[in-house]
Formats: sequence, C-alpha cells, structure tokens
Amino acid sequence: MKVSIATLSLTLCALVGGGCLQTDTAVVRSSRPSMANFNRTTEPTEDQVLDLVAAEQAGESGDYAEAIKLFEALLAQNPTLTDAYLGLGTVQLESGQLKPAERSFSRAARLEPGSFDAQYGHGTVLEALRQYSEAVRAYQRALAIRPTSVVANVGAAKTLIALGRPEAAVSFAKTAAKLEPEDVAIRVGLADSLEASGQYDLAVKELEIAIELGEMTDELLLRMVNGYIKTKRWQEAANTAETLVKIAPSAPAYERLGRALFYLGDADGSLKAYQDAIELDADHWPSLNGLGVNALKSWLRSGRTDAEMADIARYALQQSLRSNPDQPKVIEILATYSL
Repeated sequence: MKVSIATLSLTLCALVGGGCLQTDTAVVRSSRPSMANFNRTTEPTEDQVLDLVAAEQAGESGDYAEAIKLFEALLAQNPTLTDAYLGLGTVQLESGQLKPAERSFSRAARLEPGSFDAQYGHGTVLEALRQYSEAVRAYQRALAIRPTSVVANVGAAKTLIALGRPEAAVSFAKTAAKLEPEDVAIRVGLADSLEASGQYDLAVKELEIAIELGEMTDELLLRMVNGYIKTKRWQEAANTAETLVKIAPSAPAYERLGRALFYLGDADGSLKAYQDAIELDADHWPSLNGLGVNALKSWLRSGRTDAEMADIARYALQQSLRSNPDQPKVIEILATYSL
C-alpha cells in the first residue's frame, strides 16, 4: 500500500506542538492512492491484496484497531511485505502510537531503502518523537529519492530549526518555496528559517509576500509587526499594528503599537496604546513595562514634578514585577529613581 503523504503531514501537525505547514502541492492534495500498485519485496497473493485494501479502508474510516489487526495478520503471513509496514505505520501514527509507528516505518525503510514513502514516513514519525537528528537524515534520504518533494523539504527545514541549525534549514525552505511559490504556509515557513538565522530583512519580505498571497489573518499581521520591529521599520510597524488592533485587538497587538509609536516619538499615542493593552490584560507585563517607561520619561521631562506620571510609572513597573519577577532591569529602574 502506498502510504498517504497527506495523512502523514496532517497527523504530524496534530502531534507536534507549535503548528505545522500545510503545503498546497499535488502530493499533499492527493488522497490515499488505490491498491493497484505496490511497493513490495515479495508478491502478495490475491487474498493479501484484498486484505491490504480492507486494512486501508479500516484506517481511513478511523477503525484503527481493526486496521492494525489486519496489517499485523498480513505481516504474520508475509513479513517482508513493505506495503503492510507502511500501512501499519501510518495507522499507528494517526492513532498516536509513535514508538510502534517508528518501528514499522524503520522496518519498511530497511526492506526498501529506495522507497520515498518509507523514508519520508520514517522522518515524520521521528520528528514527532523529537528525534530530530535522525529525522533530518530520514528526510534527506527521502529527498535523495525525490528531490522535488515539497513535504520532505518542508520537513527537513522544520526539523533543522528544531535542532538549532536554522542556517541549514534555509536552503530546504527556499527549495520548497521555489516548488510552490504561491503557498502561504510555505512562505511563512521560509520566513521562520530566515528569521531564526538572523536574516530579518529577508524574513519580512517573505511575510509580505505571504500576506499578498493569502488572507490577512491576525496571526500573520502580528508576525509582520514583529518583523518590522526587529528591522526597526517603526512607521511600517505602527501602520500594521494599527490595522491589527482594528481587526483583532489584543494586549500583544497594542503593546507592539505602543512600542512602534514610542520610537517614532509619539509619546501620547504610545502611552494610550499601552493603556489599551492593559485594559485587555492587566497582567501583560511587556505592556506594563511600556506604560511604566513612558510615564517615567514624562515625569523626568517635567523635572520630576508631575506626580501623576510618577504614580503611573510606579504602579506599572511594580505590577509588571508581580506578573514576572525575573526582571532585573525593572528592579534597577525602580531603585534608581526611588519609585
């Protein structure tokens, strides 16, 4: 049985935290293929072909116990039937049985090293198990078989980022973007790789392309604001943050707006943005810090005569410490200015 790459990709999204790239390729769009063709080391009998079909259908319908039973029965009859290992591994992965799934895909990959499905499937389950070094090697073996696989390039990029090797991830992410230039999630994935490797300007360009290609979501807009802030493009950060707070107001969104306006020299606008953030989340310590620093500067500009600003600064910074005590700089500010 040809393993379903779409199923593997979607299953990994559910098992690995932090979200998952959804590619828009013909490979990912395809459903499980028919049983007409097989990867195998020995020929299945007609009855075994029917059992493979039945096992696949059971897995597709969510009857994992029945599917596993049928696949295991097939392997008891024919222990070198690669398709049965692939089907078994897929069902085990879908049902959250990661270690058994790893053993199944590993066996399939040993039986048929030239099987893309076996190598890619092994990579996905190794990634789900957070065995990132082994997962990268499995993805690389898959890419040696099928260099133009979008899902394998995406998998390799994500896993290399998880390994702390973002520079190596960039080439795989770029390849995926070249293969599917209009896929929003792949563009965001490339931005992840570029940002993790410190290439913030290029990361922002990819995010801009992603917004042009797809729906303007609040998550993507927040990523854009963060990118503009990292590249010190304060006006663009402020403009994007203003759009964001209109469609999805949140403490983080207002905090970014307050920060951008602060660096643009708009003290009043910055102060108001931080206050709006705190109204939404009274314990959002980055916004409390922003409010405190704004009020502190106003107090200092008044020659330390504006008691209201001193009170706001004191309250905001002390409340920030209550929300997050591990802030030595805030402690230092409070001590330095006797707030």
